[in-house]
Amino acid sequence: MEAQEEKEAQVAAWLKKIFGDHPIPQYEVNPRTTEILHHLSERNRVRDRDVCLVIEDLKQKASEYESEAKHLQDLLMESVNFSPANLSGAGSRYLNALVDSAVALETKDSSLASFIPAVNDLTSDLFRTKSKNEEIKLELAKLEKNLTATLVLEKCLQEDLKKAELHLSTERAKVDHRLQNMDFLKAKSEEFRFGIKAAEEQLSTRGMDASLSHQSLVALSEKLAELKRQTIPLKKKLESYLDLMPNPSLAQVKIEEAKRELHL
Repeated sequence: MEAQEEKEAQVAAWLKKIFGDHPIPQYEVNPRTTEILHHLSERNRVRDRDVCLVIEDLKQKASEYESEAKHLQDLLMESVNFSPANLSGAGSRYLNALVDSAVALETKDSSLASFIPAVNDLTSDLFRTKSKNEEIKLELAKLEKNLTATLVLEKCLQEDLKKAELHLSTERAKVDHRLQNMDFLKAKSEEFRFGIKAAEEQLSTRGMDASLSHQSLVALSEKLAELKRQTIPLKKKLESYLDLMPNPSLAQVKIEEAKRELHL
């Protein structure tokens, strides 16, 4: 319990420090929110401590740089009686350009021995970057070509799909029409079948011979067609004898044989 109260007090102090004179937003005080806010306050405290350390380090480095610059300036004055304040406007610009170049190239000093390797490294990086750019351009051109081909193929496929859909619609209409005709023909067939059956029953009641019914007539027609088919080779055989010289006795024998075959 005391630990929870201590956390709540630390959270309240931290929020007051963060918001200052501004009012602290209302929030529900419970163990969960207190734990979350306490965790954030601890992280904020660690971050503030790290930032303070970085600031102190930068201040120390700035002080060291200033001391080194003053030492070099004093050394320059003692050796050649030269001061940057005595430079002309152009000299000051050149000196600033030299300093800016050293900073941009990240050299340890502004000597020629430091500048040449830095410039060489920068030139190598430039060539590598140009080479990489060329590779990217080639790859981009290849991708554009593939994209164009893909778009053309997509357009062709869309046109083929439209044609297929139109053809399918036409065929579907034809199928629907045929189905309607089939249904109509089925209905008519049933109508005719019932009509034929009714007529046969009516004729049967009036004493009509069963051999004259529709089915019997169809069967007789099929039998007649079969007999005609069987007589075709016999007729051809008979025609071959008609071309021979007449011989009454032989002709009579052949005629009798043909008659017997026809009766069979």
